[in-house]
Amino acid sequence: MLRADQLDADRAFVLVIDLQAKLLPLVRHNERIIAATRKLLDGVRIFRLPVIATEQYPQGIGPTHPAVRDALSACDAVVLEKPTFSACGHPPVRAALAKVDRPQVIITGIEAHVCVQQTALDLLTMDYDVFVCADGVGSRGRLDLETSLALLRHKGASVTTVEAALFELCGRCDTAEFKRMLEVIKATPAADD
Repeated sequence: MLRADQLDADRAFVLVIDLQAKLLPLVRHNERIIAATRKLLDGVRIFRLPVIATEQYPQGIGPTHPAVRDALSACDAVVLEKPTFSACGHPPVRAALAKVDRPQVIITGIEAHVCVQQTALDLLTMDYDVFVCADGVGSRGRLDLETSLALLRHKGASVTTVEAALFELCGRCDTAEFKRMLEVIKATPAADD
């Protein structure tokens, strides 16, 4: 590791926030968000990163989108319901974070300006290194998304993309993990919005 802020497969985990089937159709570029999150989950399986996912009030908003749910299942993700906008505001989620005991968190989810933003700001306050995948987060409105990403960057989060995060986790091209990761990346088109 050359930089203190570099993602490290031994120090990182993934947090997927509220990618629920009823809410996703209302979010701009929802197909890109689903594809990016699936790519991330397929990629981090290679590096055996822990994964936590949340669902905001699933009794009303419904469960996680089936495509994401399948990828979460393949990762043996911990999926937790939450009533709070910030995942950190709910004791079972905080307990899951403590159990993972890794200082770097890679985030995808919705909505960027509500649950993602509040969670990321709380994680920064808790001294996590926060990496928000711009292609894996979204909001109903473009201005909400852009403002949220700018605020998170200003507050100290690293705003990145899924592919950049996967390459950073891999670190080199002369490993079996790189070859497997490259297959994951090739299987999903690049986000060009």
